[in-house]
Amino acid sequence: MNCPKMPDRLEQLTKLHIADPVDPFVTYGIALEHGKQQRYEQAIQWLNKTLELDPNYCYAFFQKAKMSSELGDDAAARKILEQGIATAEQIGDEHAQSELAELLTSLGNA
Repeated sequence: MNCPKMPDRLEQLTKLHIADPVDPFVTYGIALEHGKQQRYEQAIQWLNKTLELDPNYCYAFFQKAKMSSELGDDAAARKILEQGIATAEQIGDEHAQSELAELLTSLGNA
């Protein structure tokens, strides 16, 4: 018995993005799917799109820093985290601010 192939998550998110290209939640989801598949450059591109659509999307900063670190660029990751912390502070998102600061601490100093 053959089951129809279920569309994968990235395929579903891509269709959603085509339908609504200005939804930062969808671009963020696409970025995470690329990250899961260790396509960090593509993930960062989608996270950049997310931040273009919503400059206050704090968790996009968090993920972008993680992906940059995975690529071996901890200096860039630290800058991204500092920017994210400032954004979280500005919009009053203490939870995001705390998580961004925790990741920054885990990266240590250059």
